[in-house]
Amino acid sequence: MKVVVNGRSGKVGSVLVPALERAGHELVDAEADADAVVDFTAPGVAAANVLRAVDAGVPAVVGTSGWDAASVDAPAREAGVSVFYAPNFAIGAVLMMRFAAEASRHLERAEIVELHHATKLDAPSGTALATAAAMGGDVPIHSVRLPGLVAHQEVLVGGQGQLLTIRHDALSREAYVPGVLLALTTVHDLPPGVTIGLERLL
Repeated sequence: MKVVVNGRSGKVGSVLVPALERAGHELVDAEADADAVVDFTAPGVAAANVLRAVDAGVPAVVGTSGWDAASVDAPAREAGVSVFYAPNFAIGAVLMMRFAAEASRHLERAEIVELHHATKLDAPSGTALATAAAMGGDVPIHSVRLPGLVAHQEVLVGGQGQLLTIRHDALSREAYVPGVLLALTTVHDLPPGVTIGLERLL
């Protein structure tokens, strides 16, 4: 597959580019030459990048968090183009969210602590917001931004006399590669418009 990678020199892009090439994909520079676009950039430019892909009739896989995915849904539907967005491409993180949603149905209260590298632009993280939504929405979120971290999240679910801790740690950005590769193999089969969440593909 011919792929445009927006943000190829960024933290995730620099890991993703060689992984895509190892998987047999060819990197190209222009949407006109591409079968798909992958975007790991910044909240302020992601929507414009996706709309450029939509205008070219090219499906997009987006890992940028903190952007307004809803803003591209109608144009993508009108163009008949699929856009896939995941707050987190680590399969372990998706399982963590699934387990947290299940736990919240059986225990009384929960709180989320998400910890990321100091340069992450959005807080709370997209993963924390998606986790809270899966748990019913009314879950306090605590955000930590410090050097030395990559991407970590704990969900603490408490009941009388007990505490359940569900934690996922992305120790390196290689954790996101299998999820992106999965999205690339399925994005052409998704309906036009925006599909959200790696759990939709598992």
